[in-house]
Amino acid sequence: MLLKRLTAACLLLKTYPVTSADTILVHAAAGGVGSILTQWAKAIGATLIGSVGSASNVDIARQNGCDKVLLYREIDLPAAIAEITSGRGVDVVYDSVGKDTFDMSLCSLKCRGMLVSFGNVSDPVPDFSPLLLTKMGSLYLTHPSLFDYVSDQEELQLLADALFELVISGDISIQVNHEFPLANAAPAQHTLECGQTTGSTILLP
Repeated sequence: MLLKRLTAACLLLKTYPVTSADTILVHAAAGGVGSILTQWAKAIGATLIGSVGSASNVDIARQNGCDKVLLYREIDLPAAIAEITSGRGVDVVYDSVGKDTFDMSLCSLKCRGMLVSFGNVSDPVPDFSPLLLTKMGSLYLTHPSLFDYVSDQEELQLLADALFELVISGDISIQVNHEFPLANAAPAQHTLECGQTTGSTILLP
């Protein structure tokens, strides 16, 4: 529970402190961290747009609290975001996909919005000039690591307390959607890398 959910805690509470006034976009909204991000953001009261890669994940993203769910491979995602937000764009994008969604993430942001890039499921984001961020509306970009947010014991305790409060209250559920025998650790890893999982995946002895 701790790794993925503390990652969500640092993304939502520290990297970009989400409030009920924010409209946010979460890529891979049915995935491991995405499932937690969406549930937590909904508990905060944010307006929540989820993107998923396949139609089979739409209902999962909705169950996690997404107000809108978009199939990013099948539509013009920035245009859909512009329509939903009346042309404004979202306040923040949480992107664990990487290369395949980078451009559409930037194009979905409002002026001075923030892209939180924290994963590379589809390969790392290619090199680009920082001038691009200026041209697209003085955007912010960060690529955080959980371990830079929990190296201080006091900060770790604050994030853990916030996490357990929501788990105990039922606002965040622990969804174990995939189980593999320990002997099948390699196929399990491949399945994760290909983005074919939802919720959490565990290995059983």
